[in-house]
Amino acid sequence: RMLKELLSTVLAKYKRYIWLVVAFQAVQSIAGLYLPTVNADIIDNGVIKNDVPYIWQMGGIMLAVTLVQITFSVGAVYYGSKVAMGFGRDVRRSLFHQVNDFSSREVAQFGAPSLITRITNDVQQVQMLVLMTCTLLLAAPFTTIGGVFPAMHQDLGLSRILVVAMPVLAVTLAVIIMSMVPTFRLMQERIDRINVILREQLTGIRVLRAFVREPEETERFRQANQAVTETALRGGRLQSLMFPTATLFINISSVAVVWFGSDRIAEGVMQPGAMIAFLTYLTQILMSVMMATWMAALLPRASVSAERIQEVLHTPSSVVISASAITELSRTAELNFNDVGFHYPGAEEPVLKDINFTVRAGQTMAVIGSTGSGKTTLVNLVTRLFDATAGSVVLDGVDVRDLAPEALWSRVGIVPQKPYLFSGTIASNLQYGKDDATEEEMWEALRVAQAEDFVRAMPGGLNAVIAQGGTNVSGGQRQRLAIARALIRHPEIYLFDDSFSALDLTTDAQLRAALKPLAQNAVVLVVAQRVSTIRDADQILVLEDGECVGLGTHDELIATCPTYQEIVDSQAAVNGDES
Repeated sequence: RMLKELLSTVLAKYKRYIWLVVAFQAVQSIAGLYLPTVNADIIDNGVIKNDVPYIWQMGGIMLAVTLVQITFSVGAVYYGSKVAMGFGRDVRRSLFHQVNDFSSREVAQFGAPSLITRITNDVQQVQMLVLMTCTLLLAAPFTTIGGVFPAMHQDLGLSRILVVAMPVLAVTLAVIIMSMVPTFRLMQERIDRINVILREQLTGIRVLRAFVREPEETERFRQANQAVTETALRGGRLQSLMFPTATLFINISSVAVVWFGSDRIAEGVMQPGAMIAFLTYLTQILMSVMMATWMAALLPRASVSAERIQEVLHTPSSVVISASAITELSRTAELNFNDVGFHYPGAEEPVLKDINFTVRAGQTMAVIGSTGSGKTTLVNLVTRLFDATAGSVVLDGVDVRDLAPEALWSRVGIVPQKPYLFSGTIASNLQYGKDDATEEEMWEALRVAQAEDFVRAMPGGLNAVIAQGGTNVSGGQRQRLAIARALIRHPEIYLFDDSFSALDLTTDAQLRAALKPLAQNAVVLVVAQRVSTIRDADQILVLEDGECVGLGTHDELIATCPTYQEIVDSQAAVNGDES
């Protein structure tokens, strides 16, 4: 059902090309059926007619028919390829846009490796089915139906062999195909698994080397790879039965035609040319049945892939865009959390409970707490990577769920907890924050982010090459470039999710001092681990197990919040030991 639904898009969009493929396949198949009749005309009582002009005439007809077959076969393959490639392009595009619309919840639900496999390997499997259908399968009905009647016309008695051979061959191959379905479903799951392991090993290569875990990870990959190999071999063995089985039926049927046909020739009720023509028709018919069933061998894996593709396409994002979304905000920047709570699906306890605070333009709100207290989740609620499951997050008097995504994101500059740089140059990464940023704006953002000095020292300056993920720069440099990318757009709300942790204390202080004049009319929300980073904030929110246990200035919390006092004392003790 899923495959049928997916392929219906092909019929709707590429109807014109498909009709051309059908027409070309019909012409080339029917032209091929004309050749046995020509062969039969040349043979008279078992010998080729000794008539040179007649032979030249029939030979010319055969060449003309063959030329027609080649021409229309090439046309069928050409337009069939356009249909298949266009289909693959459209499905990949739909999947890409669907995944981009997913919230973090859906991405975590499927997993990044599985989504990669679905967009690449699964689409390829269905695309191959479409291509083979257009180039091979569509010719089979014309050859089968068109061949049965001429074969019956040659000799009705021998046609009983067709009545037996065709259904037996089809049923036998169908049984083999049905056995392949669970194997190919398991195959795609194990490809997902090998992608998970490979992605983990590439991402965590430093950890593997630091803890000397290469042998264990090599064995882990070997087991996953062996599982894929065993499943592929199992499916290959089943698939390898198809051609020998089909060939066996064709040969048995051919022997039966010669066996019974020779008796009919001896009785004088059939000519040798007619028997040869019938044998050729039989071979073409059974070959077309074989090709159709071989095509069906692609069906199990394509069906599994179609299910996986449709599962992604039919999964709605938990972050729903309002039908009457607001596209413009007129008020000065202000951020409110009103009794906000968040609960992950399947979790026993909420991550955030009853969070209330207000941050106005020109103010800085800091969030601090132990690991797992919900700090990053709180930041993600502002940008709608998740939607609050209780209460509301309000920006400029409007619930963020009622805002158009572009209206929200254009007002927010975020530096995530794990800063990510894209492959390209420093300039291209900064232009993610502002497409039309000038060199002066880039250098100004780098100056505020305390990144100007090391960028000028790099070969090429703004055109210095950045590897995927920013792996060719240090953690502190990567973090400062990510900060500059957020600063360059001059948003109304700055979100810093533990963005100063890789900076030394001096650089941290210099960056915060340079940021103050830039953000004097903006809301600043800072998540931090170090008290020194946030002690000058207008408000500090202290989280513990997802609950607000303190809200106030540094001095107020020192006097009233035991949790904050513990954090300050522990960091003071560590700094004292280090000194």
